[in-house]
Amino acid sequence: MPDRSPLLEITGLKTHFFLEQGIVRAVDGVNITVYRGQTVGVVGESGCGKSVMARSILRIEPPPGHIVEGQILFHQAFTRPGPNNGPSPNNSSSMSRSVDLVKLDARGKEIRGIRGAEISMVFQEPMTSLSPVHTIGSQIEEAILLHQDVSEGEARTHAIKMLESVGMPRPHDIIDRYPHQLSGGMRQRAMIAMALSCHPSLLIADEPTTALDVTTQAQILTLMRNLQQELGMAILFITHDLGVIAQMTEYVVVMYLGEVVESATVGEIFSQPKHPYTQALLNSIPQLGRKSLEGRHDRLMAIQGSVPDPYQIPKGCPFHPRCPYNDGDRCIREKPALREISDGHFAQCHYAEELELEGSVDLAQLSV
Repeated sequence: MPDRSPLLEITGLKTHFFLEQGIVRAVDGVNITVYRGQTVGVVGESGCGKSVMARSILRIEPPPGHIVEGQILFHQAFTRPGPNNGPSPNNSSSMSRSVDLVKLDARGKEIRGIRGAEISMVFQEPMTSLSPVHTIGSQIEEAILLHQDVSEGEARTHAIKMLESVGMPRPHDIIDRYPHQLSGGMRQRAMIAMALSCHPSLLIADEPTTALDVTTQAQILTLMRNLQQELGMAILFITHDLGVIAQMTEYVVVMYLGEVVESATVGEIFSQPKHPYTQALLNSIPQLGRKSLEGRHDRLMAIQGSVPDPYQIPKGCPFHPRCPYNDGDRCIREKPALREISDGHFAQCHYAEELELEGSVDLAQLSV
């Protein structure tokens, strides 16, 4: 049985940007738990705070933003030798230590020891994340040398093995290439190789396939699933693509204006959404051959309106200006709390129990 103890627990996380125009509450009270070996998807429109939340975990939130409140507990696991310091498994014990990443110095030694070694991140656009003046190999080797006690020769050998493990063609040649000499898919494979070079327990994948063609995207997703099974790591998968969520995740977190508005297993999210925003996202997914009850081909449904100005977030429910179920009273006056509707299913809607919301997406059609 896989270990399903908590690996990462985010509680009440708030990351705000203090600008001349006002305060942007990019992340405003997020609660997420990731268990060991689990894949959690974070989905929402652009600007909902997904990437800022991910960067806050690694304490690389871009200035002038900083964490103003909340807790990010990372449960480190390690083996402590027994009294005789022998190699026998019976002579050692498994231990864990919880670290609040919020309390660490963002430039301190402790967070640098975690960042890249125990928690790694694959960024959205590798061309802006990789150094253009260093070879792919030197960048992967730097990560290995920083976190492992190995020689430069051993680091290079390990880097070649990592490139080979992510399906890079001719890794002995590619290792000495610069990012601009590689295709988009090859650059993304190099980013994944670098992120996994120290065998992290948590991989944060921030839109890792957005800029790739469909064929390459499918290859990258398959690769990540295979490596997860091989290494036993957890993945926090951030995307706006619900098709990718269906393929990759077990549990889904839906974000809107820096908050979690719904979270549940992937099956429940697609079949029984409890928040109107989640239903609107599902209805906006293109589906081949989708027809109405009258047999006509339906037009693609778009979410009415747009995401509100971050400096002027509406009172009450943040989604009420775009919600077709807005009652014109309570939804405008009172902000709903995120509460548990059923076992493991949370929603931030006054009428989550009353609304008869149904998913319009066949999960089986979206899965690989």
